[in-house]
Amino acid sequence: MVLNYIWVAFFLLAFVCALIQCFFFGNTGIFADIINSTFDNSKTAFEISLGLTGVLSLWMGVMKIGEKGGMVNLLSRALSPLFTRLFPDIPKGHPATGHIFMNIAANMLGLDNAATPLGLKAMESMQELNKSRNEELGMRNGMTKEQIEERNTWASNPMIMFLVLNTSGLTIIPVSIMVYRAQLGAAQPTDIFVPILLATFVATLAGIIIVSLYQKINLLQPVLLGVLGGLCALVAGIIWGFSKMDKETMDVVSSLAANVILFGIILSFIIAGVRKKVNVYEAFIEGAKDGFATAVRVIPYLVAILVAIGVFRASGGMDLLIDGINWSVAALGFNTDFVAALPTAIMKPLSGSGARGMMVDTMTTYGADSFAGRLSCIFQGSTDTTFYILAVYFGSVGIKNTRHAVTCGLLADLAGVIAAIAIAYMFFG
Repeated sequence: MVLNYIWVAFFLLAFVCALIQCFFFGNTGIFADIINSTFDNSKTAFEISLGLTGVLSLWMGVMKIGEKGGMVNLLSRALSPLFTRLFPDIPKGHPATGHIFMNIAANMLGLDNAATPLGLKAMESMQELNKSRNEELGMRNGMTKEQIEERNTWASNPMIMFLVLNTSGLTIIPVSIMVYRAQLGAAQPTDIFVPILLATFVATLAGIIIVSLYQKINLLQPVLLGVLGGLCALVAGIIWGFSKMDKETMDVVSSLAANVILFGIILSFIIAGVRKKVNVYEAFIEGAKDGFATAVRVIPYLVAILVAIGVFRASGGMDLLIDGINWSVAALGFNTDFVAALPTAIMKPLSGSGARGMMVDTMTTYGADSFAGRLSCIFQGSTDTTFYILAVYFGSVGIKNTRHAVTCGLLADLAGVIAAIAIAYMFFG
């Protein structure tokens, strides 16, 4: 329901902004730009889905081997003490916990291509639980088949917690951002590593706390406190370790660690399948077929969200918003240095490629080592593409009523943005 209002708002705001551009600034080509953006973004949405097809087929095939080989169940049992508290509606030892862990691990390593199919698999597992729960509820309360089917389109509590963990974008190794900085002439491309790590950690913690408040999850349980404390110690250790490395060593270590871990997962799943006497090839093909079907299901959702975002951008709405923020901040007497980097922060929840483009544009315009250039990189790494993730993940399992997912995701994003600004001033101001 919330996504419906947001989607309509994009078009209405774009129309108003276009009228302002046309009649007050004489930009008679603005409506042509908007229409062209609808074609361009429809094409982009299809190309993204097409690009996902191979990756989805690969990783859902690998996940199917992991399921039949028992690796997913093994992960589920190992994570049960944590996940039964953070995801109380998921039964202890359910395969969904293994899928969730694999997705979060891929995100932390910056392995976006692997994270998406693993996330979609996790959503499928949680939707199966959602349907089973709704059928039991329907039988107890005498609900009709139509009412049960309607309930199946509502996001469950575990889905929302999972989505917010994704949208808060916890990333330990922001390799791609460091590469962009190097290409654009940064004197020390890795100088944003620690600020990004701190900002994204704040966003993730905020996301967990916000969702827990909505879902009445007690975060003061010893297991949860121990895990969160352990994560804080891990982050501190990573910061200390990488602070001792030069740029070349950091790039080599981060890339090697990510790729070794990723290939190790694939190999361990295959070996586990062989040990269980599973026909791993047939299992892979079975999962790959599901991946292809999922990629096709995602296309209309991607087209809808990317076209709406493109229309708003083409109308000049983003530029008007930034100019308004700059004027307001200056009128209050605050420093406006951070405003130049805000397009990246505003675009990030809407479009990953759009935010990346904004980041590159900011570094090109102001310099890779400028305050705005560095802050745009921290924005890029501190959160994830909230609306893209909601559209793709919920769309893949037919969820229409997102409940509090959008609110929680955006609040986590806001926490990440505020943390990014504060940390940037601390390190580079």
